[in-house]
Amino acid sequence: MTKVSVLSQTGASVGEIELNDAVFGIEPNEAVLFDAVIAQRASLRQGNHKVKNRSEVSGGGRKPWRQKGTGRARQGSIRSPQWRGGGVVFGPTPRSYSYKLPKKVRRLALKSALSAKVVEQNFVVLDALQLDAPKTKDFVAILNNLNIDSKALFVTAELNENVALSARNIPGVTVLTAAGINVLDLLGHDKVVFTKAAVEKVEEVLG
Repeated sequence: MTKVSVLSQTGASVGEIELNDAVFGIEPNEAVLFDAVIAQRASLRQGNHKVKNRSEVSGGGRKPWRQKGTGRARQGSIRSPQWRGGGVVFGPTPRSYSYKLPKKVRRLALKSALSAKVVEQNFVVLDALQLDAPKTKDFVAILNNLNIDSKALFVTAELNENVALSARNIPGVTVLTAAGINVLDLLGHDKVVFTKAAVEKVEEVLG
């Protein structure tokens, strides 16, 4: 099993933790990671694009000229697609772009993302993450203690309001619960910081 140092909020080493190789020590599958990122980004699309077809644009109820005898092409409406101001043919309409990957693929993608962070040595474990009050200054101090100066994802076992409120105004810092971890956030942050309890919870679900 892979061993990782456990740090306190002050940055001091307080022990070691053995990571489950079935979750944090597999060979990252890049193809599955790619599929998971594309699927997640697709589900984030709003899909509220809309154009008007010829039945929705205003006007065009009267035939512009008679069918025969004018020398011009026959026309039934000035709101046909070939007219300026006419309806749009085959334009986008509201739709959902989301789709689901198989459960095994989703789990493999999460394991691959976590294992990749461990291999890159960008995976940090804290013994606990507690703040007495929501204060951004205190959270910045924790970042400095851990020598984190890039985008960081903090994962806690349960929702901690003080931690979440303290971190939300810091650019590049995201706080999630263990139940909410996802491939896009794991890969989108340079450092991933788990509490010891969060590691145990993730291993219990994915192990």
